[in-house]
Amino acid sequence: MARILITGPITETALQLLQDAGHTLHIHRENSAMSYEELLRHIADFDGLICLLSDRIDRPLLEAGHRLKAVCNYAAGFNNIDIQAATQLRIPVCTTPGVLSTATAELAWALLLSAARHIPASDRFVREGRFKGWEPGLFLGTSIEGRTLGIIGAGRIGTAMAMMSRGFNMKLLYVSRSVKPHLEQTLNARRVELPQLLSEADFISIHTALTPETTHLISEKEFALMHPGSILINTSRGPVVDESALVRALREGRIAAAGLDVYEHEPELQAGLTDLDNVVLAPHTGSATRSTREEMALMSVHDMLSCLENRPPRHSVNFDRIFSAGSGV
Repeated sequence: MARILITGPITETALQLLQDAGHTLHIHRENSAMSYEELLRHIADFDGLICLLSDRIDRPLLEAGHRLKAVCNYAAGFNNIDIQAATQLRIPVCTTPGVLSTATAELAWALLLSAARHIPASDRFVREGRFKGWEPGLFLGTSIEGRTLGIIGAGRIGTAMAMMSRGFNMKLLYVSRSVKPHLEQTLNARRVELPQLLSEADFISIHTALTPETTHLISEKEFALMHPGSILINTSRGPVVDESALVRALREGRIAAAGLDVYEHEPELQAGLTDLDNVVLAPHTGSATRSTREEMALMSVHDMLSCLENRPPRHSVNFDRIFSAGSGV
């Protein structure tokens, strides 16, 4: 039977599936993340790795894991893993796509609504005992009905975010590598280039993957294109936004507000970000619903079992590049 390292606690239902299959589990249950050095020191002892998005799975670690038959990332993304190295070493890498789209889109809307209506600042105002009664100018926010929503990256999550705009009767612009007929037919959405979206949208929500091309996709030049009433939402990956440029834009009133669930140097924040009242900060909880995390865990475990049992996994990002069709793991 296989030895499987799990770098953070996942749901008990998923763990039971691995135990029922007779595998030996080593689970890092500490509150703090498992360090890279600890991972590197122990990875040679394991046949499978279920890791978190915060774990750095680079070439040296993969080479040290000479017994690895699979790496399952407990996340939809995989920018923390050296896919090229894994492919060259014939290690399938699996992720959890699709299942967290709705939850992450809902969180993006929560950030948008909170930023537009000053919810965190209002909450503090009341808790601190400063609320003395209704005032006509108290915490005036931004209306959402009929405004323009810009979606940067119209994949699964971006599409889910866009579809949720129907209740607000919004105009929809999107930036994508390909045309999205469903969005255009259902929401009368328009595919545009990024500069046009930034200059026309009242709310801008980022859902693109992190690549060398999208790193600092939103920086000084892009903030200069936005109008002073615009609100930026990022639930994709932190480095897509130049965080120092964002702090300056918020501080100087070049945009109205922002809502962030991810950060450029996560978990560290750019200096000055927490001093601003016009930004809403969430601790990377886009997929944090009980049902979503349960499904993510089950997907990771089922793919791990497939690889250990010489069956093709369902959600691998590199399996086809490693193995020819029907050859098995």
